[in-house]
Amino acid sequence: MRLLFGSRPLIRTLLTCLLAGQVLFRLLQGRLHWRNLLVHLYTVGPASLYAVLLVNGFAGMIFTVQTARELSRFGAIAGVGGAFALAFCRELSPVLTASVMTGQVGSAFAAEIGAMKISEQIDALRMLRTDPIDYLITPRIVACCLMLPVVAIVAMVVGIMGGIVAAALLYGQPPAVFLLSVRNFLTIDDLIAVTVKSCIFGAILSVIGCSCGLTTIGGAREVGQSATAAVVVGWICLFGCDFLLSLLLFGTVPTSR
Repeated sequence: MRLLFGSRPLIRTLLTCLLAGQVLFRLLQGRLHWRNLLVHLYTVGPASLYAVLLVNGFAGMIFTVQTARELSRFGAIAGVGGAFALAFCRELSPVLTASVMTGQVGSAFAAEIGAMKISEQIDALRMLRTDPIDYLITPRIVACCLMLPVVAIVAMVVGIMGGIVAAALLYGQPPAVFLLSVRNFLTIDDLIAVTVKSCIFGAILSVIGCSCGLTTIGGAREVGQSATAAVVVGWICLFGCDFLLSLLLFGTVPTSR
């Protein structure tokens, strides 16, 4: 546990919760640095698309191959799109997107803010009567909450395209059949649930990344440790939160006796 959070696990946990509360309080007051927000919207969105789209594209093809292979044994290859919609679109794609963003964006936030902390740039902002939370933290968190749902939807579309390609090339299933099966199982409520989950995931990974950066003490080695902690702790929190959200949004199926 000390390797994940550094030498101050309890302090960092409390400061992360405190930071989230401070950001929420400032947003309710309408305090937001719009220029920095635009910069981070680009960083979280277009600048991070390539890795996310590649991961989801290949994941869609892998999922289709494994699912179609099993369904073909029972002569139910036409239902591969439905299984794809239920599992990949609902769960796998949003989690994969958030995980990649944690490694790319969350670690960057921790490293950038950590470097500013140890070089006393954050203290310099206070000397200039600039609130570091307003200037550095809030725009990053808002950008992640706004852009991650957009990136997740685009990534899901790319994953579906990857599934179509794999089903057509390897199992001879026409794209129209695959898409029809996806459409029959994937509802508007599912898309809303994916959007809500992605927004929460964006808040989690950005708050953890910024908190790890703000609690950095020492030198360059500690900056690297903060970036690593942001990724590892972010992944743990994402998967734990995804489990709870899945139970809340999709519910459970009662078992028959």
